[in-house]
Amino acid sequence: MRRAILTCLAAALAGLAALASPAIAAEPLKIAVIETLSGPGSNTNRLYAIGLKHAIDMANEDGGWGGTPIAHAEYDSQGTTSVAAEKVRAAIGDGAHIIVTGGSSAIAGQIIEDVRKHNLRNPDAPVIFMNVGAEATELTGAKCNFYSFKYAMNAEIRVKALVTAMKAADALGDKVFSINQNYSWGKDMDAAIKRYADAGGYEVVDSVLHDVNKIQDFGPYVARIKASGADTVISGNWGSDLILLLKEIAAAGLEVSFGGPFLELPGTLSSAGDAALGYYTADFYLPEAGGAGAQELFADYRARSGTMPSTSEVKSLFLLANLRDALARLQPGDEVDVTEIALALEQAQAETPIGGIAMRRDDHQAVVPLVVSRVSKDAQVKVDGTDMGFTPVEVVPGP
Repeated sequence: MRRAILTCLAAALAGLAALASPAIAAEPLKIAVIETLSGPGSNTNRLYAIGLKHAIDMANEDGGWGGTPIAHAEYDSQGTTSVAAEKVRAAIGDGAHIIVTGGSSAIAGQIIEDVRKHNLRNPDAPVIFMNVGAEATELTGAKCNFYSFKYAMNAEIRVKALVTAMKAADALGDKVFSINQNYSWGKDMDAAIKRYADAGGYEVVDSVLHDVNKIQDFGPYVARIKASGADTVISGNWGSDLILLLKEIAAAGLEVSFGGPFLELPGTLSSAGDAALGYYTADFYLPEAGGAGAQELFADYRARSGTMPSTSEVKSLFLLANLRDALARLQPGDEVDVTEIALALEQAQAETPIGGIAMRRDDHQAVVPLVVSRVSKDAQVKVDGTDMGFTPVEVVPGP
């Protein structure tokens, strides 16, 4: 009942906002990014923070919110939940209205709970949590709450897209090996890989859950893949765990089909080399599928930063585009009204070169399109210092 009331109130507020005239906000909106900026996983996770900073800079060039610049601060979680909890307290103490993270479901799980507890204790001073990249299903399930918004996909979406596309292309074998990291995201991937076995027409011949960003030698795991007789490997690994896995598969000369969500992250294709040709990925990947709109976005980002944006950075750009749409529906006041912003986020939309992003009100899971791509030397955009790139196979609209 409470959610239904809030949903109706959101619609009413949006209608009033459309009639309101712009004003100068006396209090700036403060966004805090809590991310792994040092230690294991930082090379991958910091990309979300980099993208968000560029997006906030662009927003401020356009006048911020109601003429007042949006404030931005970064906090290093160091890749641990205990430090992340400390940074949540620090960010809230510094006056943050919105906390953003993206690189780890474990970190996101800690932050979402800390924010929930803060909001229960401080109903007149709530904080919003915006999750740009952490994909664990529990973040819109058991841990879902009104002030939490998830723009990341999940294992169900990714595995379904991968399995469907690979099967249609006759690139999915009948013996699959599942290898994933041993935390909430990896467990979601392992469960989804097994759940889609019947639909994909395959048997999961073996599965592994391993420590996160601690394994230096994937040789024993690749030997296990070989011993299983698997002709296909599906993995949700990211960062060094994906890079080292692919490097070992290539070194062992193991010929298997491969499907995974994060092949486009820096260092991945260069580590796998030509062994990655024909591998499949499913992510919010724009360069080949997004046409002129994507080319313009990438050119602008490169002009600002000197580098092409990773998929993680692009996700941050569109998270802020969604927030900006929400803010445009509101009239800034002397103080930031966080609950008003949360209600507006339920209605906010962002247009991307591959489709729109909108928010489901029942669980605050964003409806996000994704692209299934195949690693190929025929791709127009070469990545990671190689002569390979990603050729789109299918653009899947948001579910």
